[in-house]
Amino acid sequence: MELRVLRYFIQVARDESITKAAKTLHISQPSLSKQIKDLEEELGVKLFTRSNYSIRLTEDGIRLRLRAEDIVSMADQTIEEFVKKDQKISGDIRIGAAEGEAVRLLGRCMHQLKEDYPEIHYHLYSGDTEMLKEKLDNGFLDFLLIAEDPDQIKYHSMHLPIPDEWGLIMLKDDELSRKKSIKKEDLIDLPLIISRQAFHQDLVHLFGEDAHRMYIIATYDLAHNASLLVQEGFGYLLAFHHIADLSPDTNLIFRPISPVLYTDMHLIYRKYQIFSPQAEVFLHALQDLLVQDNTEEKG
Repeated sequence: MELRVLRYFIQVARDESITKAAKTLHISQPSLSKQIKDLEEELGVKLFTRSNYSIRLTEDGIRLRLRAEDIVSMADQTIEEFVKKDQKISGDIRIGAAEGEAVRLLGRCMHQLKEDYPEIHYHLYSGDTEMLKEKLDNGFLDFLLIAEDPDQIKYHSMHLPIPDEWGLIMLKDDELSRKKSIKKEDLIDLPLIISRQAFHQDLVHLFGEDAHRMYIIATYDLAHNASLLVQEGFGYLLAFHHIADLSPDTNLIFRPISPVLYTDMHLIYRKYQIFSPQAEVFLHALQDLLVQDNTEEKG
């Protein structure tokens, strides 16, 4: 499987047309059709379904597109690192990030570096943690911010000292909003909306033997979407404080869980990882920032 052919495949997938893609790639339509056909034969799958007016990705095609875009991006990044190795530090840093207050530390670090390294560009990726770990493992991501204990065998990690507090987000006129805090027993039988990761990983950690008694009515990847469900009266959002918009026009309110429940955030990266110059600069700057914050707290 050649990198060139993967680029052809990606372009066809984007344009949903062999004709349009051929024009963009400046190659003949028959040549491009043959390249795609050869790729399908090499993989032993059908990548596109064809109609009179367009072509669409099959399930196998969608799977290959996700992989191909990562592979091409990594190849471009590698070439860029070698071409620019003797130039001033610039380029992309890719960070997977769970939603949480610890992202503020990343932003503070980026801000501090902006003046000295204006040509470093940052790309944040959100999504399922396991999917992001796969991208970290295959080298697409430089770093990953997670809301769970890191695997110390596979990764180096940095604890980011801004824990996230769990609570319940509800309508302001809800009966439970009269309470200053929500006890665990208050949650039993409530229609709860939680993140997909929390559903798979955090329930037992948070609620122990009572986890099976929780009524999970929906899961989500983006907190904003989940908060809209709450605004429509669909359920209660069990989430971190500050994760959703609680401005007056949303009619939403946050109440903390009692006893208090916190989740710590960690920035992880692969052991024996060879960093790009820009990623190494970012890592050292973040380490210095954490030392500085720790020193100021003790002082």
